[in-house]
Amino acid sequence: MKSAITNPAITFPAPGHVPYTGGCVTEPAFFALDYLVHYQGDVSVGGQLFAQTPVLDKLRAVLADPAEYGATRADALAARSYFLEVAGQALTAEGGQVAWLEKEFPVEEE
Repeated sequence: MKSAITNPAITFPAPGHVPYTGGCVTEPAFFALDYLVHYQGDVSVGGQLFAQTPVLDKLRAVLADPAEYGATRADALAARSYFLEVAGQALTAEGGQVAWLEKEFPVEEE
């Protein structure tokens, strides 16, 4: 799994292994989805650091208004794709589906 996005405009750490400890309350796939939706890390957008912020929330905000963060729409889309790639790997490893993450931040057609 990659360690961080290579796009210099938007960076964040890739989520690693989902820390599912087992149990009967939550299935591993749904636990992983919740973990990834709330996953926090240092996100840098246009040179501005957002320390230990929910990565998905910040990516949605940047995607909604890239100029506000000093990024382009292409930067935001690249970051979204990277998040779906690396978080999707973690999710599918626990039996989930990347489509579940895709629904968390749909992209409007231009």
